[in-house]
Amino acid sequence: MSSTAIFGCTGLVGSHILSTLLAPGSSTTIQTISRRAPKSTGPNLQATIEPDTALWASKLASLTPAPKTVISSVGTTRAAAGGITNQWKIDHDLNVELAEQAKKSGAKTFVFVSSAGIRGMLSGPLPYAQMKRGVEDKIKELGFEQAIILRPGMIIGEREVAHQGGALMAGFVGLMGKVLGQGARDFVGQDADVIARAAVHAARIAEQGKAPEKFWVLEASDVVKLGRTEWKE
Repeated sequence: MSSTAIFGCTGLVGSHILSTLLAPGSSTTIQTISRRAPKSTGPNLQATIEPDTALWASKLASLTPAPKTVISSVGTTRAAAGGITNQWKIDHDLNVELAEQAKKSGAKTFVFVSSAGIRGMLSGPLPYAQMKRGVEDKIKELGFEQAIILRPGMIIGEREVAHQGGALMAGFVGLMGKVLGQGARDFVGQDADVIARAAVHAARIAEQGKAPEKFWVLEASDVVKLGRTEWKE
């Protein structure tokens, strides 16, 4: 892959995206902009620390070389943000701003980690679904040469800051897998590293000009397929 910028690189999925791209043998230039230093390191990593997310778009504009692929897994929870208004600023406004700047900076591909079920009838009025739909719609409107939207189900993995009820739900999904099989588990939730590999795999396919659609949406089954079944180191 050509130069790639990652936002959300210290989060659950984003940290796995970064470590996947920094795997031994990779020659891709990886650029990150984050509030704190990423845990993964490597000779190809150019890490920018910027605590103020309001400055991230301007930092993106100044990256050299300008990234051809931009990946965002930026997101938070209502509890962590301190309310729905603050969550909207991160999950929606910041992602929209990054997508707009990526387009202005000449990025060819934009990858966004969204969420499953946000287009369903029952989820329509929910603020979380509205945030994600808004970002997806903006990315489509911007007309990147290639847009990739991942819609995983429950994201399974060890978080630095536990989500309320997250451990209980993850335990339930794990039990479901043991009782009903891997397919049932995959239907409900996917491991963070699998989601990350799916994002990287899809971006590589896009760079090769082999993406099936200009606006390519990966539902949970597609995430499992690209991130585990068809994944090659």
